[in-house]
Amino acid sequence: MKKKQKLSREEALKLYKTYVPCIAPKAKIWEQDQDGIVTIHIENKGLMNVIFQKILRKPRVSYVHLDAQGSFVWKLCNGSRTIEEIAEAVHREFGEAADPLYERLFKFFEITESYDFVSWKREQSPH
Repeated sequence: MKKKQKLSREEALKLYKTYVPCIAPKAKIWEQDQDGIVTIHIENKGLMNVIFQKILRKPRVSYVHLDAQGSFVWKLCNGSRTIEEIAEAVHREFGEAADPLYERLFKFFEITESYDFVSWKREQSPH
């Protein structure tokens, strides 16, 4: 059995920059306040959630509040911008406060993906 070759950090970053984040259906309902801070509305569905809502008085909707940088990134996740384009916009908006830029973006998307708030598509290469 042939061992899968591991990408170098530079190769992985180059590939990562071509991904396009999209807001997943689960997180399609969101709003921003007057300061531009995003709150995502997550409906708690499913049998277990209904039981918890009835017995433990758990809320039917949970609210996820993003910080300023997370809110800025969230609003750019329209399914057409690559990670690289989003990173450039974040750098223009926040400057050095966004550093380390790609590590912070990676962590943001790692967390939002783990909760099924974002999905991915690859940038289409022009032919």
